[in-house]
Amino acid sequence: MNIVILDALAANPGDISWDPFSRYGNVTAYDVTPPGLVAERARDCEICITNKTRFDADVISQLPKLKYIGVLATGYNVVDLDACAARGIVVTNVPEYGTFATAQMTIALLLELCDRVGLHSSSVMNGDWCKAPQFSYFLSPLTELAGKRLHIIGFGKIGRRVAAIASALGMTVTATPHSLTSSKELCDGYEVALLPLEKGLSEADVVTLHCPLTAATSELINARTLAMMHDGALLINCSRGGVINEQDVADALRNGRLGGFGADVVATEPMLPDNPLLGAPNAFITPHIAWAPVETRRRLIDAAAANLGSFLEGRPVNMVN
Repeated sequence: MNIVILDALAANPGDISWDPFSRYGNVTAYDVTPPGLVAERARDCEICITNKTRFDADVISQLPKLKYIGVLATGYNVVDLDACAARGIVVTNVPEYGTFATAQMTIALLLELCDRVGLHSSSVMNGDWCKAPQFSYFLSPLTELAGKRLHIIGFGKIGRRVAAIASALGMTVTATPHSLTSSKELCDGYEVALLPLEKGLSEADVVTLHCPLTAATSELINARTLAMMHDGALLINCSRGGVINEQDVADALRNGRLGGFGADVVATEPMLPDNPLLGAPNAFITPHIAWAPVETRRRLIDAAAANLGSFLEGRPVNMVN
């Protein structure tokens, strides 16, 4: 059995073993595969593993031996599912492997906006504290989160984990779930009020996004919805870049409507040089690394290998087609 991993570098830059896959066949791992080389590298393989390398209908038509595509991620929009279904090719993903790490990144971005740890550490390391006239100084307004109101858009496992952490910080948590069927929910012992989007936005000091990118959520945060938030509110996006209108968010930062923005994702990745968020004030953006702790990536690889094992045993799990 020939197994090819087409973009191994992102999930495993060398600090994790691919042995979980090796038990099922001969593994060839490429760090990165340009679009023009996908068919060539996968032509003799029954099993392909991809993270963000695309399998469109044209590529799939050139792979007569292909039986299985394992997506090394939760999102699977890189694969043409209709073309796979027509050929009987099974496609699987890895749901929910990054719940803890994504919630952690959400809170890290929030704390950076509130405490400006990076700014003050850089100042200290530059010698500014050594020259200070008093025992303490601060270079930016700092914010205490206790008593503030956090509104979560999307209340799945990641949203619930964020709610539990925010509640432990003393915040009042509300949420807009995918389907509003009740008025409140218990989350790790904390009560979370479930609100319509407009009400949640209007009452929030902090809004954090944990919803999938769909037709309904595309650019959900835009000039109209930003206007519902009070001046100085904070916005965090660790879901998908397309959930916000980046130009509208950048404008809100520049005119002071938003007090700050933290994100681990943008609409086009890698980030484009003309992205309006580049250089925006009070914005902190990380390069899609919420999933990247070694423990999280190890869990991802183990789960993806288990998906393959189940498929080979004739009982596929986590199928998306």
